[in-house]
Amino acid sequence: MRWGVHLPLVDFGGGPASLHELQEYVRVARNLGYDTVGANDHLVWRRPWLDGLTALSAVAGCAGGMTLATTVALPAVRHPVVLAKSLATLSVLHSGPVIAGIGPGSSRDDFDAVGVPFEQRWSRFDTAATVLRGLLHGSDLREFGLPADLRIAPLPEQPPQIWIGSWGSPARLRAMVASADGWLASGYNTDPYRYAECRARLDVELERAGRDPATFPDMIATVWLHVSSRVDEVSSVLDDLLAPTLQRAPRDLADRLPVGSAEHCAQVLAGYARAGARRMLLWPVGDGVEQLRRFIDEVAPRIPAA
Repeated sequence: MRWGVHLPLVDFGGGPASLHELQEYVRVARNLGYDTVGANDHLVWRRPWLDGLTALSAVAGCAGGMTLATTVALPAVRHPVVLAKSLATLSVLHSGPVIAGIGPGSSRDDFDAVGVPFEQRWSRFDTAATVLRGLLHGSDLREFGLPADLRIAPLPEQPPQIWIGSWGSPARLRAMVASADGWLASGYNTDPYRYAECRARLDVELERAGRDPATFPDMIATVWLHVSSRVDEVSSVLDDLLAPTLQRAPRDLADRLPVGSAEHCAQVLAGYARAGARRMLLWPVGDGVEQLRRFIDEVAPRIPAA
């Protein structure tokens, strides 16, 4: 199992993270052996939220060769030309790989903010994903109504891979096979059994399309984390922070997320390891640096190799 981290973009009550705090967080993660830094994308949300692409750019210089990933960015909200320009610039400036994780978005508020009908998110996303890939590869996109001479420049020598975020519906897994470079699953909308079921279905679709499942990566993102042996502290994280923010029942989150004792966290994540998960992005709640260290020291050694 490979471990990565999400940037702490959400203000859970202590104020937004500063530039220094974000950079120190990434330096610590890199030194501890985490290999990916992810940033989710919302324009507006239930809590204050730093812009993901801006934050990734701000920490790129501290990430070394770590992978930077949008997990996910919203081309139907941001417009694929604008998003392609940002992703290409990030790839040019960063010394390591960049994954362009994209999705349709699940928050109506983001679409309302830019005047895009939420009901059109899937049709707009499918078109935007094709345009985004074309722009990042320097293709002619006149068929989509773009100028014949439109080219994003500069482009990196190696364009970002485009991964699709999906909760795992059969229709979206089939659609993903046509052009995606990888799959981003949602850590608080799945469990080991569902992940394994969706991955098996995806592998069948890949084989039907003549693609090798072994070369198609996946990553489970938004895996909220808080390691603590204190029952009151764990209850506060679940009941007061995560449940109202994610609009999920605390009991459901407790069963599927590594929030609790080191033993509980290891048990949850070991289930994913047994299910064949390859890579997970942890999102610490609370003191991010302390939680990253506690995970490496107390949780990771308890997770058996798959």
